[in-house]
Amino acid sequence: MKTILIANRGEIALRVIRTCQKLKIRTVAIYSEADAELPYVKAADSAHLIGPPPVSQSYLNIAKIIEIAKSEKVDAIHPGYGLLSENSSFVKAVEDAGIAFIGPDADIIRRMGDKIEARKTMIEAGVPVVPGQESEAADIEAAKTFAKQAGYPVMLKASSGGGGVGMVMCEDEQALTQHFDSTKKRSEAYFGSGELFIEKYIANARHIEVQIFGDKDGNVYHLFERNCSMQRRNQKVVEESPSPALSEEARERLISIAVKAAQAVGYKNAGTIELIVDEHEQAYFLEMNTRLQVEHPATEMITGVDLVEWQIKTAFGEPLPINGQAEIKSSGHAIEYRIYAEDPKTFYPAPGLINNLLLPEGDGIRVDNGYEAGNKVTPYYDPMVAKLIIHAPDRQACIEKSLQAFESLTIEGLKTNIPLFKQILHFEDFAEGHYHTQSLTMMNKGEIKS
Repeated sequence: MKTILIANRGEIALRVIRTCQKLKIRTVAIYSEADAELPYVKAADSAHLIGPPPVSQSYLNIAKIIEIAKSEKVDAIHPGYGLLSENSSFVKAVEDAGIAFIGPDADIIRRMGDKIEARKTMIEAGVPVVPGQESEAADIEAAKTFAKQAGYPVMLKASSGGGGVGMVMCEDEQALTQHFDSTKKRSEAYFGSGELFIEKYIANARHIEVQIFGDKDGNVYHLFERNCSMQRRNQKVVEESPSPALSEEARERLISIAVKAAQAVGYKNAGTIELIVDEHEQAYFLEMNTRLQVEHPATEMITGVDLVEWQIKTAFGEPLPINGQAEIKSSGHAIEYRIYAEDPKTFYPAPGLINNLLLPEGDGIRVDNGYEAGNKVTPYYDPMVAKLIIHAPDRQACIEKSLQAFESLTIEGLKTNIPLFKQILHFEDFAEGHYHTQSLTMMNKGEIKS
């Protein structure tokens, strides 16, 4: 393997480039007119302008990406996360061009990308799922019928979407009626399908996911769990591993469910099983992400595994550098913070010019950043500026080291959510590990102690 094209941008493109450099693999980047000055473009061995800023005219232009890949004679394409990473049509186009795709095959991506089909697959495999509507393409009357039977509140979700804009909680029938059409239109705009489905809302739940990895010999390994319950607008902002305040019995059960789910589809390469865990530690399958996660560094910090390296080796049929599950060890505690250009109170994006950027350094401190001083965070893409990942021998030491790291982190020229993280780190429920998916919203409203 000599050359890999990275079909993505920003920090994840730079992250993949770092591992390729370690493996002495040549890299090809693509960039839009808005991203021409970003560090990943300069770090790649070769870079190609792919189009104007809107993703539909640049990073989602499959034909253009394949054209560049062929011109560069690349051996493989790494999709990163987001954008085309879970687009089965893209995977098929890559494979048809005679190029390896670094990820699972197109059929698994298609099956797990359709949330209704994924639910059915997991039910058939005996994996617990959140009570929901199993029929295809729910209409408003079917949704009302399910909600009456299950009881409010319920979650209305885009069948082809992930978190964030693809879901909305409805507390009563009036809200369900009000949100149904708008969620359908948003789903069509963002995910290319207006299909929706409905699930029972699990109150005060924790969002916990298990990192899994499948190899060419049919083995499925786990790399422990991450707690991703600190969320705003149904999107994660803090992730930690291992999960605090989870009994060993529940942890073993979650891992067992995740491995069973991955085995049910014959999974290969890196993936994540997302679970919702209720107040009684009952876990339910939410979805399977058939790609690298934004929060994968937290797992890398506690296991010492380079997941991108494993992805690349697996894609080319090489064996993983382990002889079994027992060789994957967890050590210490890691917390990842997603630093966004956004208002720390309203959570609205706040794009702008980064005048000054100073990053913390030291043992157990990792920063995956997509920008440097002088770059603009534009309104065209997700406004994440960087990820700060802290590793320490235990959770308390990790929190203390996090506070020190934030004191030496400087981003000037635009608003960021750094003040929010400092607030979270002093938040009583976070310090004790007793927080759930609504905690950040309640904390921001002053409804619980901080």
